[in-house]
Amino acid sequence: MPNGASTAHTYRPKLLTSLGEGYGAAIFHKDVLAGLTVAVVALPLSMAIAVASGVSPERGLYSSIIGGFLVSALGGSRYQIGGPAGAFIVLVAATMAKFGLPGLWLTMLLAGAMLILIGLSRLGGLIRHIPHAVTVGFTFGIAITIFSSQLKDLFGLTLHVAEPGLLLPKLKVLWAAMPTLNAYALSVGAAAAALIFFLRAKRPNWPGMLIAVALTSLATAFLHFPLETIGQRFGDLPRGIPAPRLPPMSWALFRQVLPVSFSFTLLGGVESLLSAKVADGMTGRQHRHNMELVAQGIANIVTAFFGGISVTGNIARTATNIRAGAASPVSGMLHALFVLIFLLAAAPLARYIPLSALAGVLLVVCWNMAEKDHARELLKSLPAALVLMTTFGLTILSGLTLGIVAGCALAALFSVFGRRRRTA
Repeated sequence: MPNGASTAHTYRPKLLTSLGEGYGAAIFHKDVLAGLTVAVVALPLSMAIAVASGVSPERGLYSSIIGGFLVSALGGSRYQIGGPAGAFIVLVAATMAKFGLPGLWLTMLLAGAMLILIGLSRLGGLIRHIPHAVTVGFTFGIAITIFSSQLKDLFGLTLHVAEPGLLLPKLKVLWAAMPTLNAYALSVGAAAAALIFFLRAKRPNWPGMLIAVALTSLATAFLHFPLETIGQRFGDLPRGIPAPRLPPMSWALFRQVLPVSFSFTLLGGVESLLSAKVADGMTGRQHRHNMELVAQGIANIVTAFFGGISVTGNIARTATNIRAGAASPVSGMLHALFVLIFLLAAAPLARYIPLSALAGVLLVVCWNMAEKDHARELLKSLPAALVLMTTFGLTILSGLTLGIVAGCALAALFSVFGRRRRTA
């Protein structure tokens, strides 16, 4: 079977290619098992990412259902799983704090349109060639930023001022609130994270995140721990997805969110193509990068109509999909349907989930996001180390966009200087 290299630049969804090669009961069985496995992982993670992003947990589920289905149905990868991603937490939270849900949805519409234009302009290959030191640096920076955003819920702190977005002011406010630490919240969050790490080491095929969230929820409910849960902060989750509607928008709001939408576009393109590239390395196949960007753009636009949050390809869920035996994009579509079934049948159970347990889940996500082995290798080379540290430092201190732009510019300078030395 060809690996797809000859058609990497075409605009044909991999779903059509997979179905055209012959799709029978045996392949469907593999896709069902893989889709169910990914859905079990996506359930707690989608809610945790939504809460960390400053929105109610069901909006993360909407993104997994709508966005996940469209990314698989229209995308250029056989194995890509779309949905809310930890990398977007910082951007979504900042946009929510400044512009509210209407601003977030308009930003998603603009970013989605830009991703479609980039894909149709055949520029996907450029995003794929962002230097490795830059991707490792901004991923590390995002992991640190997400970790800091979870300290409030992990420690059960009570803040009397708004939580700042930037790292250093945030840590100052959190430190001042340490006298309000809730030992029950810290114990539950730490237990959830420890259980996930333990199961990953001893029972890697078990759904560690779901088990950890379920057990800590049961303990909190039956032992009456005095800590905040999803139900106390957000109420019951709705049983189903809302009808699509055009988000409210205005020319003034458009001008305000336009600069932010460039950050969403850049991160969405990088994250989705990086995830697809990882899938290629695991399977020996090649994705269609321009088609993937078009699909990501459509998924974000439609998800905004349904009230979700930003969608992109997710490395962890995509890798889970492959390890679970997925054979075609149908597995990703089924994962979305399984998440929808949960929302229809078991949404009221989510009210018992402790917010500190979700913080524990995201601590594990942060640990896994940080590419520690790659960073150690890059730090052995002075140019790569400078690019990595510049990107990392600016990402945590000033924001993602500045970190990526500065890192790419520095990497380009080193590349030009290196070529001149070789030709001298």
